[in-house]
Amino acid sequence: MPPFPTPPGGPFGPMRPGGFGPFPPPGPFGRGGPHRRHGGRGRRGRRGDVRSAILALLAEQPRHGYEIIREIGERSGGFWRPSPGSIYPTLQLLADEGLVHSSEESGKRLFDLTDEGRAAAGKLDTPPWEQFTQNADPNEVKLREASGALFNAIRQVSLVGTTSQKARAVETIDTARRELYGMLGEAPTDEA
Repeated sequence: MPPFPTPPGGPFGPMRPGGFGPFPPPGPFGRGGPHRRHGGRGRRGRRGDVRSAILALLAEQPRHGYEIIREIGERSGGFWRPSPGSIYPTLQLLADEGLVHSSEESGKRLFDLTDEGRAAAGKLDTPPWEQFTQNADPNEVKLREASGALFNAIRQVSLVGTTSQKARAVETIDTARRELYGMLGEAPTDEA
């Protein structure tokens, strides 16, 4: 006899429609959701890119770790979003090298450059986030900006819209979603 009884529906729980066990079937982006395509939420920078980006941003003003992450994402147009797992160890490395120091501010760590860090930042040529946008398709950049503006509008309707406005917003979004998927089914006409 097994040490634990098998739950109804098998060891993984009841089957859902589509045969995916207790897990929902994959959506249009696969199992990982919209951010898992091509290996993650955004492009990954090399260790030197992260280091240079931190130095460049701290040369402007002291910042918290998450401010650094957010700023890199914004300045790269969303093409590069470093994770906390790459930012914080690099900040620690820069502190160990005497280029960065931190202080507590309202319970958060605020990072700033030392004199040696300012000298190192002064030697940087081009901010690394520009490398991520130089070769980007201009329409990809516009699409990201437009989708960000759309999500802001959706959020506003959700927060302050009337019930009928929210219902109209759902219809508008559903129509746009169908049209976007319809575009993907069209034969390409302007591929480079």
